[in-house]
Amino acid sequence: MRDLFLIFLSAVLVNNFVLTYFLGICPFLGVSSSYEQAVGMGLAVTFVMSLASSICWIFYHLILVKFGLLILEYVVFILVIASLVQIVEMFIRKYSPSLYQSLGIYLPLITTNCAILGLVLFMVIRDYNFIQSVVFGFSSGLGFSLVLVMMAGIREELKFSDIPQILKGASITLITAGILALAFMGFSGLISS
Repeated sequence: MRDLFLIFLSAVLVNNFVLTYFLGICPFLGVSSSYEQAVGMGLAVTFVMSLASSICWIFYHLILVKFGLLILEYVVFILVIASLVQIVEMFIRKYSPSLYQSLGIYLPLITTNCAILGLVLFMVIRDYNFIQSVVFGFSSGLGFSLVLVMMAGIREELKFSDIPQILKGASITLITAGILALAFMGFSGLISS
């Protein structure tokens, strides 16, 4: 139980995919301009990460390793991720058309989100068992959602701030992201790995 808690804490705070490994930066910067978009994208990515970790673990251990097909690892992982994203996209389009419209191109781009592929590759490298993989996937999604919502909140506040003209737009966004990354570095000594 302790190791599951450490995996959870590590994925959310210490080794956050966005602010530590800089994976998933595209949706992080693109969707964090509004709180509603950030929450929707965070939930979608958390769902995909949670399912991708469990399904990819099953495919990896019960098919790829068992039959010596490790050369197909990346292909299988990308196909699983793409399939899950299609399911999420169809669900959001049907049940929340406004969220679907506001997420725009970033929703199908979850397929190419490096954080999700990084998640399943880290899972294999770290040799997690099934339960550890599920906890790692879910907590990585929560960590992604946490920084996405934090960034959205900060960016919404910055809209009403007196910022010099030269820093408006992408400049202040990147500076804010850097400061957030520095703040999360404070957690780096909490857990090793």
